[in-house]
Amino acid sequence: MEGGSPPPDLESVGSRRSSLPLSGRTRKRKEFLQRFVDSEFLTANLEDWFASLSLTEKSTRRKRVFDEPFELVELQKFDYALEGISFQQLMRMPSPLYPSSSDSVEATAFLAVEDFLHASAKGLWEAFWSQNEPMPFSAASLYNENSKFYQAEKAIAKGKLGGLCATALMMNNPRHPHGKWDHILEVALLRPGLSSYPVDSDRELPPLILGESLFFALRVLIARSLSRLSFPQGSNCVYVLLLDSQYGGVVKVEGDMNRMEFDINDIYGSASDWIKNHAQVSVSSVDRIWNKLGNANWGDIGALQVLFATFQAIVQFAGTPKLSIEDLAADHSIRLRARRMERQLDMDDSQPNGDGLFRLQNRAVSPEIVEVQDDSIRVEVEESLKLEVGSVLWLEESNWQKGYQINAILNDGDLLYYDASPVDDPGKSFFLYVGSPPSQLEPAWVNMNLWYQVQRQTKVLSSMRQKGVSSKYLSALVSSGRIIHPGQCQRPSSGGNCNHPWCGTPILVTSPVGETVADMISSGRFGVDEAIRCCHDCLSAISAAASVGIRHGDIRPENVIFVNTGVRQPYFVLIGWGHAVLEERDRPAMNLHFSSTYALQEGKLCSASDAESLVYLLYFSSGGTSPNLDSVEGALEWRENAWSRRQIQQKLGDVSTVLKAFADYVDSLCGTPYPIDYEIWLRRLKRSMHVEDHGKEIDPSVHDGRTDRQTFTADLKSPGRGKLRP
Repeated sequence: MEGGSPPPDLESVGSRRSSLPLSGRTRKRKEFLQRFVDSEFLTANLEDWFASLSLTEKSTRRKRVFDEPFELVELQKFDYALEGISFQQLMRMPSPLYPSSSDSVEATAFLAVEDFLHASAKGLWEAFWSQNEPMPFSAASLYNENSKFYQAEKAIAKGKLGGLCATALMMNNPRHPHGKWDHILEVALLRPGLSSYPVDSDRELPPLILGESLFFALRVLIARSLSRLSFPQGSNCVYVLLLDSQYGGVVKVEGDMNRMEFDINDIYGSASDWIKNHAQVSVSSVDRIWNKLGNANWGDIGALQVLFATFQAIVQFAGTPKLSIEDLAADHSIRLRARRMERQLDMDDSQPNGDGLFRLQNRAVSPEIVEVQDDSIRVEVEESLKLEVGSVLWLEESNWQKGYQINAILNDGDLLYYDASPVDDPGKSFFLYVGSPPSQLEPAWVNMNLWYQVQRQTKVLSSMRQKGVSSKYLSALVSSGRIIHPGQCQRPSSGGNCNHPWCGTPILVTSPVGETVADMISSGRFGVDEAIRCCHDCLSAISAAASVGIRHGDIRPENVIFVNTGVRQPYFVLIGWGHAVLEERDRPAMNLHFSSTYALQEGKLCSASDAESLVYLLYFSSGGTSPNLDSVEGALEWRENAWSRRQIQQKLGDVSTVLKAFADYVDSLCGTPYPIDYEIWLRRLKRSMHVEDHGKEIDPSVHDGRTDRQTFTADLKSPGRGKLRP
């Protein structure tokens, strides 16, 4: 087998398998790899296959021979995740690059490709995996004559420029300075002339380029099948980047190498048979990456799909990142809100779209009815699914269907949701959340929030159900599934969606329904009794979720409802669980007024974070002064001043003594690992719920031999208090 075990510095990325003697099958694969050296022979064996694919494309009127490796929605979410990440390519790409370009131009191009791969991997590694640990990858160029990898600068200095044929991003390995094929994350081919095949062109990439891409992908896959490395996310997928001095694309090759024959007497026939019968090949569109100055347009679709391929390649070797794409994409709404406040758009009372921004409706020249494949389906060209009071929506879940009629259209401050009743039982009411149709790609910040409101919240509520969490103060999952659109669904049997713009739209149905605290405050119906009951009921919900390691992370007046219809005793329910924290890598929502101090500073929740957010909700709901906050720094400063001056405690003391005591207790735990004693506070709040003396309620527990004030004094001395505050 090639080389030895990976050095210690790589064991965090790929762990060793136990050493095994070379079997006959392994020797056969190794010999096969050693003799599999000519891409032109492979391309020649694939000529008939390429021709048949082209004929199939024409006969079926498909737009592309190969499927795209990435969905546009995936790239869109990835784009928002990269919004705060800096990539810096220092070596500019020469423009233009032709097959007849001078050696100096070609040399600069190879240097630029290496620098581009390095900048891409470094930016992704520091953003998703670790800013403190050095990146365990590097870029090198392949010299054709000996199949060894060299830094392009060193190869050029040794006169090897003419033999450089590819560039690879690979794992660092001091024992093998010239690289190993099983250590390759992805391969980049610098091939002039890609600009002749842009996304808006009907021309497909020529077989010569595609055949060469498949050749390099197959070499990497065979080498991995011989490797001692363990790949956390599997090793059956390889990305090949096709680049010239302006444009680029991605070829993805995926397949099980155990299904390949490895016939030593027919090397290229075996390889081509595996590609035809067992490989899944997808090819992206060719889009612009570099501008005329040689700088990469990191935010454009061309660079974005290359970056996404690099991200997926790193995941194969390094495993699941510490921060997910959803984690980083969630910060977009915070930046958007800050930008809106900078431009004072939040002060616009009209808010025509519910998010404070005016949006253009992207219509055709005429809003006429357009025809799709099935003549029985006619869909109005519009950008989003419009629902009105009285509309009936049909939900498909597993093998059954259920209809819901819209009773009212509601707003949580950012997005719409609905009060709906089952068609077969109109006496019941549920909250109905409708996600973003897969075909609707703009406005993207709304799509991201909808994803949290529907798909993520469905996951959280399902997790609660599976873990046996039951409380009347928590949202309950009633059903979830996909919308059933008008006409016959043309969804392929293999999965995915048909061409109907509503196909695949996710729906979530929850119970119970009620009026939000935000609406109660605006109408002046949130008094002393409501404040104490709200604290008790929300704390009970927080306690129930915390018992299985779930924290809400987005407590605010719009996410607490008051249920008073069809019940003997009204109560509050904590809703809006889309931003809940299920595991360490999850990140809560960021709200300058209601997020906890720890959440604003660290982007995480401590054990008291939800309780701290509940205190802010009670403070502002009870008439506390609402500051004008426009930055995280300003929000942290306000919290420090408000707590240190006991402004929050004093305001809640005007409402209830027990609320003031609870605020003191939460203040003592802010930013510490100490858990909240839910039981004692639920008992005290329950005793106070039916006692009203205009803010002078007395907790009976103060007469039990040790007063609450003594308890709070002890709590305030607990270590760590205030460490995370500026």
